[in-house]
Amino acid sequence: MSSDLSEETAVATHEEAKSTNPAKKLKIALISLHGLIRARDPELGRDADTGGQIKYVLELAKEFSQQPNVREVELLTRQVVDPKVDDDYAQLEEPIAEHAKIVRIPFGPKRYLRKESLWPYIEMFIDQTLAHFKRTGLPDVIHGHYADAGLAGAQLARLLHIPFVFTGHSLGRVKRQRLSLGNVDAEALEKKYKFSTRIEAEEIALETAAMVVTSTNQEVQQQYELYDHYVPGRMEVIPPGVDLTAFSPRGDAWQVPQIKTQLDKFLNDPDKPMILTLARPDERKNLEMLVKVYGESQALQERANLVMVMGTRDDLRDLPKSQQAIINNVLYLIDRYDLYGKIAYPKSHAPGDVPELYRLAESLHGVFINPALTEPFGLTLLEAGATGLPIIATNDGGPRDIIANCRNGLLVDPLDAAEIEHALMRALTEPEQWTEWSGNGIHGTRENYAWTNHARRYLRDVEDILDHAAEPVLMEKTKPRRLPDFDRLIMTDLDNTLTGDADALSQLIGLIQANDHVGFGIATGRRLDSAMQLIDELGLPRPDLIDTDCGTQLHYGEDLTADRSWRKSIGYAWRPDEIRKVLDEVPGFFPQEDAHQSEFKVSYEVDTTKAPGTIEIKKILREAGLRAKVVMSLGMYLDVIPVRGGSDLSMRHVLWKWGFAPEHVLVAGDSGNDAGMLLGRTLGVVVANHSSELNRLKNRPRIYFARAPHAAGILEGIEYYNFMDKIVIPNDRIE
Repeated sequence: MSSDLSEETAVATHEEAKSTNPAKKLKIALISLHGLIRARDPELGRDADTGGQIKYVLELAKEFSQQPNVREVELLTRQVVDPKVDDDYAQLEEPIAEHAKIVRIPFGPKRYLRKESLWPYIEMFIDQTLAHFKRTGLPDVIHGHYADAGLAGAQLARLLHIPFVFTGHSLGRVKRQRLSLGNVDAEALEKKYKFSTRIEAEEIALETAAMVVTSTNQEVQQQYELYDHYVPGRMEVIPPGVDLTAFSPRGDAWQVPQIKTQLDKFLNDPDKPMILTLARPDERKNLEMLVKVYGESQALQERANLVMVMGTRDDLRDLPKSQQAIINNVLYLIDRYDLYGKIAYPKSHAPGDVPELYRLAESLHGVFINPALTEPFGLTLLEAGATGLPIIATNDGGPRDIIANCRNGLLVDPLDAAEIEHALMRALTEPEQWTEWSGNGIHGTRENYAWTNHARRYLRDVEDILDHAAEPVLMEKTKPRRLPDFDRLIMTDLDNTLTGDADALSQLIGLIQANDHVGFGIATGRRLDSAMQLIDELGLPRPDLIDTDCGTQLHYGEDLTADRSWRKSIGYAWRPDEIRKVLDEVPGFFPQEDAHQSEFKVSYEVDTTKAPGTIEIKKILREAGLRAKVVMSLGMYLDVIPVRGGSDLSMRHVLWKWGFAPEHVLVAGDSGNDAGMLLGRTLGVVVANHSSELNRLKNRPRIYFARAPHAAGILEGIEYYNFMDKIVIPNDRIE
């Protein structure tokens, strides 16, 4: 990894990371937010969110913790308190190994949510994780898994200036592209999968990442290439490993496992070779095609039984409708082809049964098949191969690399029934070839897919990033400082939020002046000089904190003392002259006058009838190699600021630096410029005269939409949260 690839600075230097002093070894924070994660008997296949990624991050954490230059590994995930799931997921901490643990962060509703429902609560996770890091210390590297953790990890890395690593696992653009090939309504897809939110999260993660870990070359060349922030130099192909202690060949003492009893109940001749597949009931897994191939092939039925392990279910009706549909289709095909006695489909299995299933299939000279339409990696193929079971796999993604490296089976077109049948028959009828594939799988997985190899390559690259990194500014040792003596803070936008209702503003000023325990802050898109002029004209109290220039400048107190640590970091990757060159030529863009421009803000007035939308503007900047944030306010004013700027990061910087609880901060605004500080654990108030950009925040937790406009709306929010007395949060949970 070269020095220009490192996005964020870090706590430890390269030499410190390699030190034998335990205090100077690496601390790694892995983030994986969705699904159900526990170290003991993970419920893989329970639903679409509890699959291979869960196993990946657990085994990754365990392997990292065993490396000599790693001090500690934390796997951050979501705390779930729900009678429908095990109490394990409510525990705040759980050990994985001696130096690795799961840390469950409470955010959003307590109940279990599918991943598409987590997006409104990501900022809550960020704030809760900041509090966790404040208590336990900063990690040296943050690694986000999947888009949701990619967004959260990127925001944490930007704020704390810590290196960020991203693994997408599966990508929104790829999934949308493939699902759109069918006769599917694009609007329905967006509603179900939240593709626009997911893809923007992935872009932010890719923009921030110092390193993107991929499993295969195909991911780099055909999947990440679809993104605006595709930078091949940051991509590292480091295949995941397989747990070789669990997935090993049969030994001399091996005995027929208990799960065979479950399978035998389905089968007329249970000692025939086995065609085995393990996959959750998902459309992408192509399970119906496998049953169809088997059902239409008399030769396969005579030669082998088909065993389909499709997750775990107590009652089919309790599964999501999409999974019910897949299993019902499989059952229909079994009946249509009259496959009773030839096919087994057990309702449940324990995690410990999985290695034994592979060994059982190998003992019967069977074959494992993954017929998925697409397969980003294919961990089950490694597991099967490591036990000596030959594999047949879809000619897509990970299987290509696995079979190229291990030479232990065949690739097939998942839509070509004849090709699938032919490959299965080869494995079942050519004993010499079967023996060669079996041995190759055992050897090849150990040579190419040991977790130790993955961890060493990963840490080598991370140390290279750290070698070119400086210490985060928030870790600098400075004299103890504190804000004036107040225990809560009102932070409000200036134009159209405070202004517009003189009587209500006078009442608000009186309320603030009468309560010495309440601090007063301003957040505005204006420049500092312009903001102070308006503050004086309005007769406002001198703010304890003023956040100006669209979240890029911070000053404190009567003397307007600049925040030096914020100033030191804000200019990262900021190239304003090149931004102007690109955007000045965009139709409908008109640079605002100099009084509205500042060192870290490039401002335009936009004619929306001619100008592209904000998504396209971001794309234009990304394609020009420019890293910046785009903020639209009042439907016509557009500000471009550094990636480390914005009211979200500036607000969190203040809270982190001064140790202030977000629950004691009331923030009020009216436009898109205020959206960042309104999200998260602060107490948000949106005044009634707000612009349309803030409509997307309706039904978010801790954001109150006032009925009154301007300063009267702030007063209404103060009353809503009982902010001057014992604070209450009526909208803490939005179900």
